[in-house]
Amino acid sequence: MGTVFSFDVRGGDPGAIQAALREAVAGLHRVDEVFSTYRDDSEVSRLARGELTVEECDPMVAEVLDLGAEAERASDGWFSMRYEGRLDPTGIVKGWSAERAALRLAEAGATGVSVNGGGDVQLLGVPAPERPWRVGVSDPLRPGGLAAVVSASGVPELAVATSGTAERGTHIVDPRTGRSAVTDLLAVTVVAPRLTWADCWATAAFAMGSREALEWLEALPDVEALLITAGDEVRCTGGLAARLG
Repeated sequence: MGTVFSFDVRGGDPGAIQAALREAVAGLHRVDEVFSTYRDDSEVSRLARGELTVEECDPMVAEVLDLGAEAERASDGWFSMRYEGRLDPTGIVKGWSAERAALRLAEAGATGVSVNGGGDVQLLGVPAPERPWRVGVSDPLRPGGLAAVVSASGVPELAVATSGTAERGTHIVDPRTGRSAVTDLLAVTVVAPRLTWADCWATAAFAMGSREALEWLEALPDVEALLITAGDEVRCTGGLAARLG
């Protein structure tokens, strides 16, 4: 997937957690084998070339394609699993795989889980009694600075995903033109219960531009967002303040 994953796991039986952590890491490697668009022998690459059918692929492929299709419908096509006419589910796989790894650790008995995949984070439970998980949101205009701190206080699960140009440059494609998205935005951070959707919505919102994105994000259930424009303007959904701290 071309990124680094990190884990912070609290509580649970040490033996069970270690076993689950090994499974989660192995699962991430398996996801990379199946979904990498940089590997000619990956199942997704072979599927895109017509060498495999979905039914012949690992069941994960059908699951991800169904989720991606749902994201395309919900975003009116602003989220897409195609790049230059070719199947490319990259925009959903990272968030989905990090969420999947976090859930595996929670199922093993962990009382607090944080899985960070390239800066996008799935949080479950708490790191300690009476202390919630917190995630810093980088300020794209001030390297090393924070635009906000998101808190998971009072909720059993929370995900934070950011799309923008600060870390990786121009890499988000406008699915309606097939070219790099040109908008007034530098970064979009989405806060939602699950990282699969937070990641998709952040990507789609960035491609839309701030005005359309803010209206669309406001209408999504259980979703809050922070948008930072190239003009150093900060816009946010109405309920975001309750998730900061």
